[in-house]
Amino acid sequence: MQNIARGDSLQEVLTLASPRTFPGTARSVGQARTYARQAVQKSVPGITEEQLDQVELLVSELVTNACRYGTEPGDLVAVAVTASCAGARIQVHDPARRRPRRKPPNADRQRGRGLLIVEALCDSWGVADRPLGKVVWAVLAW
Repeated sequence: MQNIARGDSLQEVLTLASPRTFPGTARSVGQARTYARQAVQKSVPGITEEQLDQVELLVSELVTNACRYGTEPGDLVAVAVTASCAGARIQVHDPARRRPRRKPPNADRQRGRGLLIVEALCDSWGVADRPLGKVVWAVLAW
């Protein structure tokens, strides 16, 4: 683990868990949730189950989107989590350049609610272009 100063809304030193890579498949979503939960538990003593559930839900939605829309067979996604007693920042990197789009709510549609959930749950989120794809990030304050 490495400590880094962040310039985001958390305004303090966060602990960065080593980023993990996962195959760009649906099976990786659960593995990414487990990684994030363990990383945050290690970084933030006394974190509540509700806070861990929020982290897991954000990771689920971001990794699902990365696997579904940002990968082709054989591609990997990378997940990094930073956490402190003030909150967490989740970053998911995939190799696609296409940015995610939030779809308007529609009760008839079975998909397309992921970014609505992310937007409702976190304090801020965004996308950063990378030479090999993009990073979608979300900040959760508690």
